[in-house]
Amino acid sequence: MNQDLSILQLVLGASLVVQLVMLLLLIVSVTSWAAIFGKLFALRSVNSKNDEFERDFWSGTSLNDLFSAAAQNAKLAGPMERIFASGMREYQKLRERHISDAATLLDGARRAMRASFQRELDVVETHLSFLGSVASVSPYVGLFGTVWGIMHAFTGLGALQQVTLATVAPGIAEALVATALGLFAAIPAVVAYNRFARDIDRVAIKLETFIEEFSNILQRNLGAQSASGH
Repeated sequence: MNQDLSILQLVLGASLVVQLVMLLLLIVSVTSWAAIFGKLFALRSVNSKNDEFERDFWSGTSLNDLFSAAAQNAKLAGPMERIFASGMREYQKLRERHISDAATLLDGARRAMRASFQRELDVVETHLSFLGSVASVSPYVGLFGTVWGIMHAFTGLGALQQVTLATVAPGIAEALVATALGLFAAIPAVVAYNRFARDIDRVAIKLETFIEEFSNILQRNLGAQSASGH
């Protein structure tokens, strides 16, 4: 009896539909864990690069030197450095067109940084929707497998003259394995989704704060240049 109700025997003894559901949930679970570890390392890298650039930005290095370094380090730069580079690039393009209006220069740089911010946020949020889908759908997929398995088990029991617990238990246990796999896939995805959503919100707030601070610096520089011009 114990051997018959081992996990392996339950999986092998399940109906084809339940086995397909189990296989699907197993694939989803493995993919989900891969996405979790990938996102974990990606967010650590993003935060590390942002912190490093922020230290350089407030260290007193000139904006032109930071922009030159960002242009040379474009492929390895973090989101904050790329946002800064986008703003400086647009700012310098407008200056090269001999646009001297401070509001136009500041608005152009701010719009460029906002566009870059949205692109960076889309990259940071990669695979987050997948984890959300796994978290919400997997239990229902497992439940479908369980319901189907129980239906299949009771259909088989209908032809028996005498039904005992020993005859009912294997079929129901086989079906319940699908629910267990659904929860096994969903629970880590729920925890990871909530954790990553909170971490991404912090990254977004930090980037938005940087955009405002850099805009203020540009505004002060334009005000100083305008005053010296007069």
